[in-house]
Amino acid sequence: MFVTKDTIIAEILQNDPTQGCVPIFLATGMHCLGCMAAHGETLEQACAVHGVDADALAAELNDYFGNK
Repeated sequence: MFVTKDTIIAEILQNDPTQGCVPIFLATGMHCLGCMAAHGETLEQACAVHGVDADALAAELNDYFGNK
């Protein structure tokens, strides 16, 4: 999977059956991965709410998915 700022949070989670990406989100302070907003919220929107750099988080997630 390739993650961009426009990728929906739920899509990222659905494409990772082992849920190994969850600790990456939790480390940034995103503890609401199961909330309804995650189903329609883009990575960029979630990052804006949580004060996280969307480009940096996308890069970290792509490193994770690239090494799977």
